[in-house]
Amino acid sequence: MAEAAAHNSEPAGVLKVSMSPSIGLPYILPLLPPFLAKYPRIKPEWHFENRPVDLIAENYDAAIGGAFDLTPGLVSRKLAPVHVVVVASPAYMSGRTPPTDPSELAVFNGIVMRSLHTGRIRQWMFRSAKGIEVAGTLTETIVVNDPAAMREAARLGLGVSLIALFDVLPELERGDLIRLLPNWYADAGAISLYYASRTHISAKTRVFVDFVVNAFKSERLDLRFASSLG
Repeated sequence: MAEAAAHNSEPAGVLKVSMSPSIGLPYILPLLPPFLAKYPRIKPEWHFENRPVDLIAENYDAAIGGAFDLTPGLVSRKLAPVHVVVVASPAYMSGRTPPTDPSELAVFNGIVMRSLHTGRIRQWMFRSAKGIEVAGTLTETIVVNDPAAMREAARLGLGVSLIALFDVLPELERGDLIRLLPNWYADAGAISLYYASRTHISAKTRVFVDFVVNAFKSERLDLRFASSLG
């Protein structure tokens, strides 16, 4: 009803969005003040959750994350790549010889994540600047089920972690973590924005999609989240 009342003026109504905490809290939530300043009649209902939701069945207007099945009726807009990198704290690496390729990772204490969907530890195939591919496997010293927990365990000096670059970008920039094997990364797909492909999407969803896409471009997050090789 609010949407209909504001049809000829400005977007309005509840905007229900699902997003992973690791992308939503540091990168999407800070967009809320300028977004609401521009669209004050929109009421955000944002869910921070590590699961692919059913947009239509659960009545979401949009979702941000990865690993969604692009079922009929959904549209995806790619925001940035997801590149997995190798990190550890300076304290943990003190006195240790850094690895020269991913095959040497097994000698370190590994901080790994168990998938909520499959129950398995995710394995990664790393690619070098020269296009060489080598499997990177960590010893399962510490097992968690959340990327933030992996990052914090690595920051505490408990071992080496294979984690998405966007999850640890601030820590790398501050020096809390260091990147091992800087010329290697694993491709884990993309962060995308998903919404229903109705003929006429609601004004609130349309302006939200445009706002997020433009913010990622203006802040060059697609480049910051990509592993630079060479």
